[in-house]
Amino acid sequence: MQLKIEVEQEEDGRYLAEAPELPGVLAYGRTRQEAIQRVQALALRVIADRLEHGEPAPELTELFAVAA
Repeated sequence: MQLKIEVEQEEDGRYLAEAPELPGVLAYGRTRQEAIQRVQALALRVIADRLEHGEPAPELTELFAVAA
């Protein structure tokens, strides 16, 4: 699975990045790249928290390979 990231520039010049598949996962940055990096880090933290608590999380088939 790949998480889509949407980025837009606010009127004040800051960038807002959001991962729509994970409600509430959005982050601001001074640059486009900074906003993307921040939302990626936040998305990973949210997914890890969900896994730790047995809550539904996106399939991570593209991220991990489990040896048989």
